[in-house]
Amino acid sequence: MPQGDIFILIILGLIIVALAVLFTFVPVMLWISALAAGVRIGIFELVGMRLRRVIPARVVNPLIKAVKAGLDLNTSKLEGHYLAGGNVDRVVNALIAAQRANIDLSFERAAAIDLAGRDVLEAVQMSVNPKVIETPFIAGVAMDGIEVKAKARITVRANIDRLVGGAGEDTVIARVGEGIVSTIGSATNHKKVLENPDMISQTVLTKGLDAGTAFEILSIDIADIDIGKNIGAELQTDQAEADKKIAQAKAEERRAMAVAKEQEMKAKVEEMRAKVVEAEAEVPMALSEALRSGHMGVMDYVNYQNIMADTDMRDSIGKATNDSDDDKKYGK
Repeated sequence: MPQGDIFILIILGLIIVALAVLFTFVPVMLWISALAAGVRIGIFELVGMRLRRVIPARVVNPLIKAVKAGLDLNTSKLEGHYLAGGNVDRVVNALIAAQRANIDLSFERAAAIDLAGRDVLEAVQMSVNPKVIETPFIAGVAMDGIEVKAKARITVRANIDRLVGGAGEDTVIARVGEGIVSTIGSATNHKKVLENPDMISQTVLTKGLDAGTAFEILSIDIADIDIGKNIGAELQTDQAEADKKIAQAKAEERRAMAVAKEQEMKAKVEEMRAKVVEAEAEVPMALSEALRSGHMGVMDYVNYQNIMADTDMRDSIGKATNDSDDDKKYGK
């Protein structure tokens, strides 16, 4: 092969490699699409996005969409939001939806909402089409002690101005639940709540529960209402059971004290008996000492023995009489 042809092939190869690198690094097709859509953007601006580690399609495609929708946006704003970690396409879609719905929403506000972690497009859609939030069954106890369970449907609309820093759906549900419980609890009779369930929604709406939240409450409707337990009766039963246990404990305490007192008295009696036995054991010694010392004569001792014998006889007679009376009493 002639050297001239080899040189031409090398030149063609280099051109092909250069074009491949060019089309890989420089989004030429994206640039052509932007020009066709009427978006003025330079090829070197796209190269600069590559150098700043920005995916050009993530910025240019939303920009084309915005220009076609008549929004006044530029690559600098979109690129800045992308570098901040935002979703450029969602923000542009939200701005287009807000423009169509005549909602005043600036790019800066939409970008702030997106960076705050909220779905700005969903918020705009919720501003146009309100959302219905359904609470679980919330139980309250009326003054007559009957438990009433109610389920509510809350119609809310997103408040664009309070999306950043405003409380979410959980706060709304918690506040509505608190209002339902307080309304049921203030009713003198559970039948009034059953007869007029809208008194719950009216009372809750007047409290301004949407203050400080990202929503505006349009209406609160009671979807279902039911009767629960008789809490008053259960509380009375529990109280009676507790009083019974307290009385039993006090009675057991008194019985224990009586047993302890009885044991104490028995101990004292045994102690006295021991002393009597001890004193009786000293009597013979005292008598012998009295006889020895002359303080007591023999006749005195004989009289003492007679008295003791007479006493024993009387005790025997009394015991026999008592036994006979008991036999007559019980039919023996």
